[in-house]
Amino acid sequence: MNRRYLITALLALAPFALCQDEPLPKAETILDHYVEVTGGKAAYDKRTNEIAYGTLEFKAQGLKGAVTRYSAAPAQEYLVMEIEGVGKLESGMDHGVVWEKNVMLGPRIKSGAERAQSLREGTFNASVYWRDQYPKVETTGAEMLDGELCYKVVLTPKEGNPETMYFQKKSGLAVKITTVAVSQMGDIPFEVVSSDYKTFGGVSMPTKITQKAGGQEFTITINDVKTNQPLPADRFEPPAEIKALLSKAAEKK
Repeated sequence: MNRRYLITALLALAPFALCQDEPLPKAETILDHYVEVTGGKAAYDKRTNEIAYGTLEFKAQGLKGAVTRYSAAPAQEYLVMEIEGVGKLESGMDHGVVWEKNVMLGPRIKSGAERAQSLREGTFNASVYWRDQYPKVETTGAEMLDGELCYKVVLTPKEGNPETMYFQKKSGLAVKITTVAVSQMGDIPFEVVSSDYKTFGGVSMPTKITQKAGGQEFTITINDVKTNQPLPADRFEPPAEIKALLSKAAEKK
C-alpha cells in the first residue's frame, strides 16, 4: 500500500481504535459530569426561573423572528415566537397542562407521549434531575463530531421514544441530540445541534441551537438570559382559547 494512503487509513481508524482500547464511561458518569462542567448542582439549584431572549432564523426560507422563553421550577414554561410574514406561535405548560397555539393550526392541548415529551423538555434544571425522567441510560459508543470525540448516550424515558445525546470527551459538553419526536403529524426524526456555550446566572448553556425536523431546519440564537426575575402571577396561565378547550374537555367527563 502506498505510504500516503496507509497514513490516511490509520488516521481514519484512530478514533475507532481509541474507542476499542478505552472502556466507555458509564452514562451516569457522563450525565453528572455535564452538570459539573456547566456550573454544578448548587449553581443550578440557585435558579428558580429564567427568561431567555433570542432570534430565530429559517435560512432556506429567508424567514427571521424573535423568540422569548419564560420558564420556572418545577415545570412551567411560556414560549413565544414572532416570525416575520408568518405571525405568532405560542406554547406553554403549567400544572401538567401542555398546550400550543399558532396561526396555522390554531389552539390545541397535547396529550399522551407528546405531552410527556414536552414535560421532559420543559422541566426546569432538567440536566440535574435526569434520573427523575429517564429510568434507563446507557453509553453505547463514541463518534467523531466536528473533529471532537464524543460519547454517545441513549436515554430511555418513562414514556415516549429514546433520546440519543452526544457529549464531547474533552469538554464534557452536550453537542447533539437525536430522537424521534412525537407530534400531531406523527413521529418525526428530530435532531438538535448545540454550540457556543455561555454562562448566565452561574450556569453555562448553549446559545446557538440548530434544529432539524420534518425537512425543516432553523437556528435559534440566544442573546441574553435573565435568572430569578420577578414574574407576573399569571405568566404561565394558558390563553383564553386553551382555557375554553379545557372547559369543553371537562364537560365531556
